[in-house]
Amino acid sequence: MDKKKTLRDLHKMKSENTKVTFITAYEYQMAKLAERADIDLILVGDSAGNNILGYKDTRPVTMDEMIMLSKAVRKGAPNTFVIGDMPLGSYQSSDALAVDNALRFIKEAEMDAVKCEGGKRIAERVKAMANAGIAVMGHIGYTPQSTNLLDIVQGNSVKKFEDLVQNAYALQNAGAFAILLEAVPNYPAGLIAKKMKIPIYGIGAGKDVDGVLAIVNDVIGLGDFNSRFVKHFCEAGNLIGKGIKDYIRAVREETFPAEEQFYPLNKAERDGIEKYVQEYINVKENC
Repeated sequence: MDKKKTLRDLHKMKSENTKVTFITAYEYQMAKLAERADIDLILVGDSAGNNILGYKDTRPVTMDEMIMLSKAVRKGAPNTFVIGDMPLGSYQSSDALAVDNALRFIKEAEMDAVKCEGGKRIAERVKAMANAGIAVMGHIGYTPQSTNLLDIVQGNSVKKFEDLVQNAYALQNAGAFAILLEAVPNYPAGLIAKKMKIPIYGIGAGKDVDGVLAIVNDVIGLGDFNSRFVKHFCEAGNLIGKGIKDYIRAVREETFPAEEQFYPLNKAERDGIEKYVQEYINVKENC
C-alpha cells in the first residue's frame, strides 16, 4: 500500500472531497487483509467486546484487553493509520487518567491516535490529551458506552441536531483531529461535515460525510448483527461454516488427512523404526 496516512493527509482529503475508507479490525490477520486492500484508517474498536470477546455489548471491555488487541492489529497493519478505542472507564473520571490511558495506546500498542465517546461532557479530557501531544478522534451521536441514550437515531429533530452541532464544535475547539458520527441521518450528518473544519466520519451516518466507518464483521458477513446501515460485501460466515462442516466430514470419512498431507518417510527411515520396534518395544512388552 501507499505510505501511512498522516493527519495532514486526512485534512487534505476532506478539502479535496476524497472519501476516507475506515474499518474496524481486532486481530492480526484481519488487520493484515485490510492493509493489503489499501484501507485508509483502522479502528481497534471496543466493539471487539461483542464481536470478538463474547460480551453482550462494549461496556465490559478493559484497557488491558484493548491494548492486547491493538498490539495484534499493529503487527498486522504496520503501515496503516490505526486508532485505539478508549473503553468505558478509561478516561471519564479525570484528565490524568485519560492522558495516562491514551499514552498506553501510543507507547505500548504503537497506535497513531485514540478515540473516545462524548461531546461537551468530555471536551476537557480531549483538550488534556491533545495538549499532551496525542491525536484524538471524538465520537458523538449514538454512543454505545452511554446508558442514557434511549433513542439510537440522533440528529433527527431540531433539538437533537442542535446537540450534535454543539458537541461537534466542543470537540473541534478542544483539539480533536476528527469526529465520528454514529446513527445520524444523511442530511444532518452532511451539514455537520460541511460546517466543521476537521474531518467528519460516519457509521450509519449516510454518505455525505468525509469518510465511512464499517465494522469488519458486518462487511464480510461474519456475525449475526443486523441494522439498517449494515451491508455484507461477502458471506464469510457461510463460507467458514461450510469449511468446518466439510472438515468434520472428511475426518470422519478418513479422506483427511490424505497421503499428500503426510510428512514423507523414506524406506531407510521406515526400516529403522521397524527394527527399533522389533528390538526394543517387543522386548519391553515381553518383560
